[in-house]
Amino acid sequence: MAHEKGIAALTLKDVAERVGMRPPSLYTHFASKNHVYDAMFGQAWQGCLDEMRATWERGLPDEPRASMLVMIRAYFDYAVADQARNQLMNARISVDFQPSEEAYAPSLALWQLTRDHLATIGVTAEADLDLLAAVVGGLVDAQLANDPGGDRYARQLERAVGMLADHFGL
Repeated sequence: MAHEKGIAALTLKDVAERVGMRPPSLYTHFASKNHVYDAMFGQAWQGCLDEMRATWERGLPDEPRASMLVMIRAYFDYAVADQARNQLMNARISVDFQPSEEAYAPSLALWQLTRDHLATIGVTAEADLDLLAAVVGGLVDAQLANDPGGDRYARQLERAVGMLADHFGL
């Protein structure tokens, strides 16, 4: 439903009808739309974390730039594969939605995994992690906004990694 209408347009009434329930019955499972968002947020970040762990466990190149590119491409591909999911993960979809600690935990675990990966290639400054996140997030947003389903900004990943690697002294 989020794909059809957009994440912000999701209503509990629509969800209830889609799953064959009456709207009041859905409230026994979710107290509000924000609780639905919370479940979706946690599921989205857990999926991303699982994908990134699998990428790491398959083995990364020894060369720092190549290693960074493999990890960044895995994240980019996950993020652009589902625009509604990415919006939930990376945009403030509602001023009153705040993920629960449980739903937020996979996001924090991914941040730590990224920090650990960068440390293995010699990048340890927290500001560098922030810069990496901003650059990659910007490319994801540009891809989804300007060429959904295409590869216009995906083709810029290697170049962006090269610029970051130069900046990081790799």
